[in-house]
Amino acid sequence: MIFSLDYWISLKTEPDIYNDYDTLPYNTVGVVLGTSKYIKGGGINAFYKNRIEGAIDLYWLGKVDYLLLSGDNALMSYNEPITMKRDLLKAGIPETAIVLDYAGFRTLDSIVRANKVFDVNQFTIITQEFHCERALFIAQYQGIDAKCFAVPTPDNIHMVRIREMFARLGAFVDLYILNKEPKYLGPMLPIIADNQNNDKIDK
Repeated sequence: MIFSLDYWISLKTEPDIYNDYDTLPYNTVGVVLGTSKYIKGGGINAFYKNRIEGAIDLYWLGKVDYLLLSGDNALMSYNEPITMKRDLLKAGIPETAIVLDYAGFRTLDSIVRANKVFDVNQFTIITQEFHCERALFIAQYQGIDAKCFAVPTPDNIHMVRIREMFARLGAFVDLYILNKEPKYLGPMLPIIADNQNNDKIDK
């Protein structure tokens, strides 16, 4: 059952995954899914590095206008959105183009909150291809019109891929059986409207 579900999700989401900048359609918002910047024992996490570089490229190529950084902020010492923001600012991305989602504890939270909290129904997800598939699966179930830009996946991810299979099973149960919502929702904070208002104030 797990293998069948894994294959079905891959097949179901394949048309909405892009590996090439030129063929990726424009969306106003790009959603960067968070992960730890560092690996245990030291060194930069290649999953993180590739997602950040992909987000930077999409912004400068005009494929997105805003970057919604969604990640875990459960501990004072661990803040994925702030860490991503710092690296984007270092790359010259303007602060007005960056929006932080501190409650992206899981992929489901990140995708649903982008729609229900940040009021975006069309967006580009930025992550590795295997993760794209689960994120798009959630988006499709929620009726969200999402695409995914698949950044390079590091080598030797056998254990990661096995965990992903069980994560897909968990996503299926959350959506089709438990009808789970994000841990936090809260008031709506529209990205586009808020930023347009800020632009008017600046002018």
